[in-house]
This record gives sequence, C-alpha cells and structure tokens, in this order.
Amino acid sequence: MKLIRAVVKPHKLDPVHAALVEVGVTDLTASEVKGFDRQMGHAEMHRGTEYRIAFMPMVKIEAVVTDELVEPVMEAIRRAAGTNQDDDGKISVCEVVGTRRIHGGETGEAAL
Repeated sequence: MKLIRAVVKPHKLDPVHAALVEVGVTDLTASEVKGFDRQMGHAEMHRGTEYRIAFMPMVKIEAVVTDELVEPVMEAIRRAAGTNQDDDGKISVCEVVGTRRIHGGETGEAAL
C-alpha cells in the first residue's frame, strides 16, 4: 500500500476528485494548505503598491491506495491538475506500513 499526497491549485480540486474516482479511488482527504515553490511566491499590485505574496493557497489531497493503483492515480492527478505552469503542484508517494479501519477493525488492503 502507498500513500499518495498531491498538492494542487484550489480550483483543480473538483477535476482531480473526479479523475481519482474514475480510476478507482474510494477514499481521500483534502486539506487547505499554503506553500511556495521555486518561484518563492509572486508579486501583486494593490492600489498602485506592489507587494509580495510568499505563500500561495493550495489544496493537499491524500489517498492510500494499493500498489497497482499508484501509476494510474499519479497520471490521473497529473492530467486533471495540470495547467502547463510551473506552480501546478507536486505528487509524492510514500510506503504505508499498515492501516486499520476504525469501525470494523479490518486491516491491510481490506481496510481500503
């Protein structure tokens, strides 16, 4: 099992959610977060004054999936979240040692 964590632009949450459901993801978590990347934020103008925004609003999506779903899930996120800009976000994959469903007590892939 793997934990897939993606950080995407907020307006891409619904398309990413739809793409993940399409490839078979049944459970996921989404959180509003802030972050910066290589561009270190961006500059904006307000009433003639330029100011720097370091942390941009983003959405972090997390899902635990079977090993077989890792590549299809990563590709679905990439397609749904992409805007051809440098700040589209990132996808990370981590090993999951174990999981247990709170309600029924199932463990491993049965808990997914």
